[in-house]
Order: sequence, then structure tokens, then C-alpha cells
Amino acid sequence: MAEKSAQDNRRRLTAKDLARQQREISVSEFFSKNRHLLGFDNPKRALLTTVKEAVDNSLDACEEAGILPEILVEIAAVDNREDRFRVRVEDNGPGILKRQIARIFGKLLYGSKFHRLKMSRGQQGIGISAAGMYGQITTGKPVIIISKTKDGGKADYFELVIDTKANEPKIITEDSIEWNGHPGTSVQIELEGSYQRGRWSVDEYLEQTVMANPHVSLTYRGPDGRERRFERASEVLPEDPKPIKPHPYGIELGVLIQMLHDTRARNVKECLRRDFSRVSERNAADICQAAGISEHARPSRIARQEAESLLSAIRQTKLRNPPMECISPIGPEQILVGLKSNVEADVYECVTRSPSVYRGIPFLVEAGIAYGGELPAERPARIMRFANRVPLLYQSGACVITQCVSALNWRQYGLGQPSGSLPVGPLLILVHVASAWVPFASESKEAVASYPAIEKEVTLALQECARKLRIHLRRRRREAEEDRKRLHIERYIPHIGEALQGILNFGDAEKERLVADLTALLQKSRKG
Repeated sequence: MAEKSAQDNRRRLTAKDLARQQREISVSEFFSKNRHLLGFDNPKRALLTTVKEAVDNSLDACEEAGILPEILVEIAAVDNREDRFRVRVEDNGPGILKRQIARIFGKLLYGSKFHRLKMSRGQQGIGISAAGMYGQITTGKPVIIISKTKDGGKADYFELVIDTKANEPKIITEDSIEWNGHPGTSVQIELEGSYQRGRWSVDEYLEQTVMANPHVSLTYRGPDGRERRFERASEVLPEDPKPIKPHPYGIELGVLIQMLHDTRARNVKECLRRDFSRVSERNAADICQAAGISEHARPSRIARQEAESLLSAIRQTKLRNPPMECISPIGPEQILVGLKSNVEADVYECVTRSPSVYRGIPFLVEAGIAYGGELPAERPARIMRFANRVPLLYQSGACVITQCVSALNWRQYGLGQPSGSLPVGPLLILVHVASAWVPFASESKEAVASYPAIEKEVTLALQECARKLRIHLRRRRREAEEDRKRLHIERYIPHIGEALQGILNFGDAEKERLVADLTALLQKSRKG
């Protein structure tokens, strides 16, 4: 009874009370409370993610400006603490316009890459601003940006934080200072983190970055005081990808309706031709006819049901694949340069597959293999995963690349493999997925999602490399078997000489000459 009385006396909330509790949540506020989604779920990973986002931005900026990148990465412990670090990344890129600096570093979901169908490392406009927000949350310190856009003159200096409730930058300090003699950008973030060498570390990320980007020159100063210099292994810049229009096969109904309402085209036929790739005038007319819509209808007046008919007609019309100039592969030659510059092995094989399409979006897969040499022989193969030239270190099990490597039957290529696991042996496997829009499994961009088209291309690339490796392994085994037989014969040549001497009754000198001739014949066979 007392329990029932307590329930009766409890104040019940009205609809007005509930309404007063509702308020809009900004994207910054959401990610500040869910930072694990962006790769800041533990101190070690937070340090790596901060370096990664800054380096990715620097590489994109340099390459788009046609500049061979010179990158400096500096991590220093703050006040000799083991849990607080100051990360600084500096580049020789084109710099950033003063009016853009605050928004790029102080506003989530702000950038130039989200709406472009063009391969780039960054895509969402979240990375570097999220890193700055994490530093702000854990240390209270602002992000420090120095940027210079031309030779001579002064550089722009900013200290800023993010107003998470408004998702807007709040400038603490703004000034002009003397800086480098050349254009470029420097970003400094102080944050709580954990530094460790080895797997999933900043060191591993940078090593893999220069492997997939041999045109980069990178200097790394770690918190242990050591400096490492990764020299540029190639003077060839990646081919500059060109943005393309969306392909109709990748469009969903809601997106199509929005595009019809936003288009500047005068009619539906013109909209299909102007706003999409690979739609010819004939294709546009056929789509309108199949949908039962007049070619001259105004796009903004197309109703939802008509848009659904239009989408159905698009999917039934045979269209060419989207243009592939939006992708810039590493290329077989540059993959070999990267592997040979960083891995001591006996065999190197690589392949770049022809471009393919998923959901109307172009992509291609590249794979490389290094075998033997200094690679450990009794361990599972090491996998290096890349998306748009960026190393993927975490969430390996959730990535389609790892799944394809484990699913492939490596035994038929001459390698040991426990059931359903990675192959075992002195083997390094590199796989790169390049796309105008990489389908990541989560916002932290650490694993490529498993689309059937991507899974197929990864598997085919691995099989092609594995077949080349099998030829080498078979040759090595054949040579090893021949060496074993030669060694066996060499052991008995003196006995053969003695037996022939006893049968044919010739002297010791002739016996020695016979043994020498037989040995020379065997050696000649080995050289052949």
C-alpha cells in the first residue's frame, strides 16, 4: 500500500513539461559526447587519430596544389607527463586563406570534399576539427594554426576553440607573425593521449603512409626525443583526380527528388543530361518515355510518385559506367617502389585492377605482396590495408580486406594456412581500395565495408598476386629439390671414382681427373 501511495504522489510530467526538455543538438555537441565514433575512444588511439587527420589534410593540400609534400610531424610530452602531448604537423602546401581558417579547424562538417565525387583522403569535413575538439575537451587548450599562402610577407596566426553547442569557432587570438620563407600550414593540438611504439602506433601509421605515398618526404620527431627521416623514394606526384557528376545508378529516391527540386535545368530531360554522368540525350529521352513523364516537364513540379517512376526507368535503362578520372591509383610501379624502400624481401609482386563500380560509384583495387627476406617465417602474414592511400590500422576484423585475405585458399598457392585464418609464412600483403567515395564501416574510417562488388575485386587482386607468388615458390622448391639431389650425388662421386678404378684398373691420377670431371659436370648443371 505504501508503495502504491508513493506512485500516486509522484508528479506526472505533462506534454508541456516534455516539450520544454526538448532542444536541438549540434553535431559538435553530439560528437563531443560520442567521440569514440570518430576514433578517440582511448588515449593511444586518440593520439594516432590526431596525427592521422592532420597528415591526411597536409597530403591532400599539397597534392591538389601540385607540390611534392614535405611533412613534419612532432610529438612532445607536456611538462614531462606521460598522459599529455603536444602534436604539431607542418607542411609545405599552398596554405589556407585567412577567412577560411577558423571554420576549417573550428566547425565540424565543414569542408570542400563532401560534395565532390573525387578521390581524396578526407571526405566528411570532420577529422581535423574533431581532433581539435578532443584536445579542447581533454586539456582545455585551443588549437594553434599558422598558415601562409604566398612567398614573402607574414603568416596568419590563430588560436581557437569550438563552441560545441553552436558548432561554431570561437577565436581566442588572431595575429600576423613572421614565419617560414615559403607557404604552408602548421597545426598544433594539445591533448591527453598515450604513446607506445609497435602495432597500432603513430610510428606504424607513418611507416605505412610513406609506403603507400613514396612521393612524400617526412620527418618525425617522437616524444622519446628520436628523429626519423623518411626520404622521398619517388619524384612522381599522383595523377590529379577530376571530380565527376553522380551516376544515376547510385541515386536513391529521396536524393533524386532533392536534385529535381534544386536543379537549374529547365526541364526533366535537360536535368538528366546536365546533372548526371553518362546520360546522353537519347538516354534521357528513353528514361522520360519509360517513366511516362514529358521531357519538357519542370523538374521542381515532379511529384514523389512520378519521381519513383523516373527512378525505376533509370534502373531499367542501360547506361555506361561512370567516368574513372575521379580515381588516382598508386600504380604498380609506385607500389613496388614503396615496398622495396621499406621491406627487405626476396620477391615482390603487385597488381592494379581495372576500375569497377558499386552503387554507381567508381572504385579500383590494388594489391602487392612481399615474400621472404627478413619477414618472419613462422607467423601469420602481415596485412597492410589502405583506403585512398591512407593506412587503416584499427578494426581489421570488420574490414572487407581482412575478410577476403582470410577467405582465400592460400594452400593452393603453396602457403600454409589454418582453417579460416590468415596464411602463415614470411609474407606481407598490401591492399589498397581507391574510390571517389569509400564506404567505411564507421565514422572513424578504419574499415572498408563489405559490398559484393568490392569483395569481388579485392579477391581477384589477391588471387592475381598469389598466382605470381606460386610460380616463384614452385621454382624455389624445384631448385631446393635439385640441390638436395646434387648434394646426394656429390657425396658419392669419390666412391664412384674408386669403384671405377677397381673395375677398369687405372691409376690414381686418372681417378682424380674422373672425380673432378664429374664434379664439374654437376656444378655446370647447377649454373644452368
